[in-house]
Amino acid sequence: MFFPVSGIECHPLVPVLAAMGISFVTSMGGMSGAFLLLPFQMSFLGYTSPGVSATNHLFNVLACPGGIVRYAREGRLLWPLALTVAVGTLPGIVLGSLIRVYWLPDESRFKVFAGLLLLWIFWRMFRDLRRPAVPARKGGGMAQIHVERWDRSRLVFTFGEARYSVSCPRLAALSLGIGLAGGIYGIGGGAILSPFLVSIFGLPVHAIAGALLLGTFLASLAGVLGYGFLGLFSSLDGIGADPLLGLLLGLGGLMGSYLGARCQRFVPARRIKWGLALILLFTSLRYLWQGL
Repeated sequence: MFFPVSGIECHPLVPVLAAMGISFVTSMGGMSGAFLLLPFQMSFLGYTSPGVSATNHLFNVLACPGGIVRYAREGRLLWPLALTVAVGTLPGIVLGSLIRVYWLPDESRFKVFAGLLLLWIFWRMFRDLRRPAVPARKGGGMAQIHVERWDRSRLVFTFGEARYSVSCPRLAALSLGIGLAGGIYGIGGGAILSPFLVSIFGLPVHAIAGALLLGTFLASLAGVLGYGFLGLFSSLDGIGADPLLGLLLGLGGLMGSYLGARCQRFVPARRIKWGLALILLFTSLRYLWQGL
């Protein structure tokens, strides 16, 4: 099957199955899988123009609702956290889209940026994994979230038998920088934000996964619109998303994220992170080798 917008050719089941497998694993940690899907599109499918970042955002928009709905049904969707993250992420996504189109359109330069970003995400995951495992609280995977306070200064909620408190201004400022990197790379920022929330803010992965998927959905919606707007007014080609490829990727991601959210409570978080960390390390080193 030929995709005229991206100029690639492959069997239609290839993007569906690839996105489904990636999203199934990553959605358990609150990540859509876009940070791994972009290397798949560039290295396996040969899609390297700036439009690949826009297509990655389109994948997020279509894939994330499956996991979001599942977490909401289980009472594990922390809406205030997602909205606080979105306040900082959305402006960063728009600015990052501009940088990608006008300063990083070249494939080799973008691969260097992507390699460094993936290597940094790997390092954050590796540092978190080196710490001693914290025993899971009884019933933690099935506990529901109860918000006690949410205003301009703090977010306070309970999950299971524990109580957590987060500074909203600090979280929004962090999300702004993460949104900038996410806009350039073509992700909603969940892959970068998740290690911060778990290791620095001390939040449980079973409580934040749904909120990160919702934040990723909102940020990527802004990314799709931003790249589409730039495509209308820019003289450069290949800026907008490939709608057909994005639809197939999103279909696979939608199924994968729903199944991953359903199975998350039964899978140890450390096993998921170790697998993702090894993939990140290999991909980042490969991109740096190709780009330098």
